[in-house]
Amino acid sequence: MKKLLLGTVLAGVVAIGAACSNNSSMQGHDMSNMNMKEENTAQDSSKKLPLATNTEVLSGKEINLTAKEALLQINDKVKLPVYTYNGSVPGAQIRVKQGDNVKIVLKNELPEPITIHWHGYPVPNDQDGVPGVTMDAIKPGETFTYEFTATVPGTYFYHSHQKSAEQVDKGLYGTLIVEPKNEEKVDRDYTLVLDEWMSNPDEGNMDMSGMDQHMSSMGHDMNMYDIFTINGKSGSAVKPLKVKKGEKVRLRLVNAGYMAHKLHLHGHEFKIVATDGQPLKDPQPIKDELLNIAPGERYDIEFIANNPGEWLLECHGDMEGTDGMKVKIQYEDQTNNTDKENAKENLPVVDMTTYGKYEVGSFTLDQKYDVEYTMDLGTAMGKNGMIFTINGKTYPDTAPINVKTGDLVKVKIVNNSPMDVHPMHLHGHFFQVLSKNGKPVTGSPLIKDSLNVNPGEEYVVAFKADNPGNWMFHCHDLHHASAGMVTEVKYTDYKSDYTPDPNDTTNKGE
Repeated sequence: MKKLLLGTVLAGVVAIGAACSNNSSMQGHDMSNMNMKEENTAQDSSKKLPLATNTEVLSGKEINLTAKEALLQINDKVKLPVYTYNGSVPGAQIRVKQGDNVKIVLKNELPEPITIHWHGYPVPNDQDGVPGVTMDAIKPGETFTYEFTATVPGTYFYHSHQKSAEQVDKGLYGTLIVEPKNEEKVDRDYTLVLDEWMSNPDEGNMDMSGMDQHMSSMGHDMNMYDIFTINGKSGSAVKPLKVKKGEKVRLRLVNAGYMAHKLHLHGHEFKIVATDGQPLKDPQPIKDELLNIAPGERYDIEFIANNPGEWLLECHGDMEGTDGMKVKIQYEDQTNNTDKENAKENLPVVDMTTYGKYEVGSFTLDQKYDVEYTMDLGTAMGKNGMIFTINGKTYPDTAPINVKTGDLVKVKIVNNSPMDVHPMHLHGHFFQVLSKNGKPVTGSPLIKDSLNVNPGEEYVVAFKADNPGNWMFHCHDLHHASAGMVTEVKYTDYKSDYTPDPNDTTNKGE
């Protein structure tokens, strides 16, 4: 029954060649620029594709998405062919209310099979979108309807799980916002999707003879990603965020890329009100601290616009693309301050294990668990190059976490890779982070679905097996996943109605 066809390390490396990112005006309540097509200022000699439009916001109980090709103008110099949902990168934002029964009709107009995985969302297993595990990939020209109830509010995103190291790199993702029934209103609500890609993707199309010189310790050279983006734009092409003095502003930060990014909000105190869609207990105001957002993670932050002028939200770091990941915050009626960039300023990084007010969560370190599992993350050299392992094995040979409905599950995640960061993502469930490097969490209960594990770090997390099915637990550096760093949470009391076709080689769910 298990049929997740993995790419080789070479496939994972070559996938970088498709690296590209997201396009939109800022999403949310301030939608004056939505649905306006960009002027076609450049031509592409190799493909007659339309330019990507600005991201639209879709709501209602039936939503239509079409996956199709387009050209994305990232800045005044770079334009790339991309994959899109509804003609934009990021794809159309799906915005629904808690309690809605949602139907998403996806039509595939791309030249290869695709799916949608609802990242972070506890959908029924047969809606999870993993080819060969929960469904067949949706072939070109076909249509598939996803249906689920929007039970849990928060910030999520969706992306293809078919050859995902390639397709997500090509822009096949969008955001999913579930508004709570009793939402605390804000004046501005912006969604900012982070990504990184290559200005010359042909450099990624290498053969075996060129692999060694391009391989880094990560199995792919992240320096090849030389442009960082916010909503598919870089540098001065990123549209400013407009605010007025006294307004409460929410920024929904989503990392759809393969690198962690440290963001600095200039000129304002802010609160981190949610992580991975889950609220934090009594978040305290912080200022001039960096918020580290790993692949697959989402953070909602809020601030009061009480410092008129023009300010920046910018990425800190020393990679070539860093200075492009920035957006201006402009007060509509006052611009007497002009902020200065300082992406190399030495600032502390927020420690989420101590942030917010402590209270006992659903799980504790010393309670009894039905299932305990240690996940040793490592690297090794395989026949074709570097592989990424869980307990010394690559998927599908990794030992699954076998559970039954109602079990309480504790997982120890240890990163023994010498230099590689592993953002681990669990499908279909939220887990509570109980400790980091042997020290219990002392801040707000930390409920997540994606957790960044640096080299040498050890985390203990716990969750309840409350969503029957067969679920992926994998690294969300999708190149690492395609090179083996995947296991499953398998419910022994669950029988799937889906039977993979053993002759269908299009189901590449990594």
